[in-house]
Amino acid sequence: METGEGLTLTAEERERIRLAVHAAEQHTNAEIVPMIVGRSGLYRDAQHRAGLILALSVLTILLTTEILWLPWGWHAANAAWLVLVTILAYGAGAWLGTLVPIVRLLTPTDRMHQKVRLRAGRAFAQHVVSQTRERTGVLIMVSLLEHQIHVLPDQPLFQRVPTERWSQIVHAAVGRLKTGDIVGGLCQSIETCGVLLAEVCPGRAGDNPDELSNELVQEP
Repeated sequence: METGEGLTLTAEERERIRLAVHAAEQHTNAEIVPMIVGRSGLYRDAQHRAGLILALSVLTILLTTEILWLPWGWHAANAAWLVLVTILAYGAGAWLGTLVPIVRLLTPTDRMHQKVRLRAGRAFAQHVVSQTRERTGVLIMVSLLEHQIHVLPDQPLFQRVPTERWSQIVHAAVGRLKTGDIVGGLCQSIETCGVLLAEVCPGRAGDNPDELSNELVQEP
C-alpha cells in the first residue's frame, strides 16, 4: 500500500474499512462516512518560502566567496550572472517546495489544521452527510499530506458532545497514521467514534436504517 498522495488501497483494505463502519453503526442511529484525501491544500506559500531560502542562501554564498570567483574585480557581466544564478536558485527552490516533505517542513501546523478543517467542511456538504432524518451524520476524514484525521459531526451531534470527546477520536488514531498505517488509523478512529455515538445516540431496536453508504470515499 502506498502512503503518499497517490494512495492505492486493495479491495481487502477497502472492505476492512466498510466493515469497521458497519460494526460501529450497529449500536447507534448515527451514520459514519469514512474519507481519505491526498491533501487538503496546495500550500503555494511553501514554494515561495523554499524559493526564497535557496535563493538567499546561494546569494549569500556567492557574495561571501567572491574572492574565489571574482579574482579580477566586479564587472557588469558579473552582476548579471549573479542575478541570473539567484533567479535560477529561486526557481529550483520553488520546485523543491512542491515535494511533500518540504511542504510539511515549511508549512505551519496551524495552517495545515485550517486547510484540513476547510476541506472537511466542503466534503461534508458535497457528500450530503447531513441528509439523515435526525441529522446524525459524522464525517471522518484522513488527509494524507498533513498526517491528520478530522472528525466533523452534524450540528445536533456537535452540540451534544464536548469538543474533548471528538478530539479523543483523533488522538486515538493519529499515531498510527504518522507511521503509515492509514487503514489501521482510520479503522481505529471509526471504532472509537462508534463507542462514543452509542452513548449519545443509541440505536433503537427495529428502527436503525442504514441511511448513508458505508463505503470509503477517496479523493485526491
